[in-house]
Amino acid sequence: MLVSCFTLHLSSLPKDVWFFSTMNECHYDKQMDFFYNRSNSDTVDEWTGTKLVIVLCVGTFFCLFIFFSNSLVIAAVIKNRKFHFPFYYLLANLAAADFFAGIAYVFLMFNTGPVSKTLTVNRWFLRQGLLDTSLTASLTNLLVIAVERHMSIMRMRVHSNLTKKRVTLLILFVWAIAIFMGAVPTLGWNCLCDVSACSSLAPIYSRSYLIFWAVSNLVAFFIMVVVYLRIYMYVKRKTNVLSPHTSGSISRRKTPMKLMKTVMTVLGAFVVCWTPGLVVLLLDGLNCRQCGVQHVKQWFLLLALLNSVMNPIIYSYKDEDMYSTMKKMTCCFSQEKNPERRPSCIPSTVLSRSDTGSQYMEDSISQGTVCKSGS
Repeated sequence: MLVSCFTLHLSSLPKDVWFFSTMNECHYDKQMDFFYNRSNSDTVDEWTGTKLVIVLCVGTFFCLFIFFSNSLVIAAVIKNRKFHFPFYYLLANLAAADFFAGIAYVFLMFNTGPVSKTLTVNRWFLRQGLLDTSLTASLTNLLVIAVERHMSIMRMRVHSNLTKKRVTLLILFVWAIAIFMGAVPTLGWNCLCDVSACSSLAPIYSRSYLIFWAVSNLVAFFIMVVVYLRIYMYVKRKTNVLSPHTSGSISRRKTPMKLMKTVMTVLGAFVVCWTPGLVVLLLDGLNCRQCGVQHVKQWFLLLALLNSVMNPIIYSYKDEDMYSTMKKMTCCFSQEKNPERRPSCIPSTVLSRSDTGSQYMEDSISQGTVCKSGS
């Protein structure tokens, strides 16, 4: 009797009052089509036809390259004793973050397009959480590398004196922060209980969260650029002042500058690839309906994925030792696949980098990184 009276009372309310009374109802049990249908955009997640094929083909190629090249970077750091320093351990962790980005995009490819609307809320949270975690892992890792470079540069050393235990703790800290940031919407900062606050690009993310996410990352980008520029200018100035009065090889005196150039290039690529997507998220968070964010989201997502493709190329191009180690490993792997063609892989790697001289060959042989004839 009481329920029927309450129902009769609600039915007699004006339509706008009825909507307000049900607006804060939570929808944890709904599928994603419920939220997509209530999005402010008319073209919600419609990746179909030629556009879908192009995005999936390019994305598949990128992911395969990401898995192979970043695995090669991690293996090179493990194998070559020249890389057993904090800077290179953190660089390997950055490669691991890029590898994770490839996993996140593979999961996205199997859960996008028409499939998006059939997902459960928890599966959609997982899809987006993987992408957010990969971005945070890369960003936090670059911040940690900035700290490591500052510690070493202020003492005018090539490498910092961080112990392996401290580096391990820093790496664990990076991933703890990344996982937490990726899980924030799942933990409660979402619009499941307030559909009117939902965004367009992320139908169960609150617009306030998108604003926070975009602004915090863009501010972090700006701070990192300023910090790295200051360190770079300090290294350049100190190198120019001390070079005439410092003994040792020219290559050793230039090593700090080379490492800084590598990190600066990585940071520049990171900012260029991720900034457009973050700007789009910010516009969506500000509820800009005339900005056409739905028409560019997939292309900016591919641009962000391209960053994970570029990083291994930057490592090998800027660092001759990394290039040589990766090439040796690829050479040795290909020879294992073809036992009849195994004379030696020393000429193709050493001679192509003749400026490193015979000393590098001796170091490589002593480390066991050069393939042996007939082995």
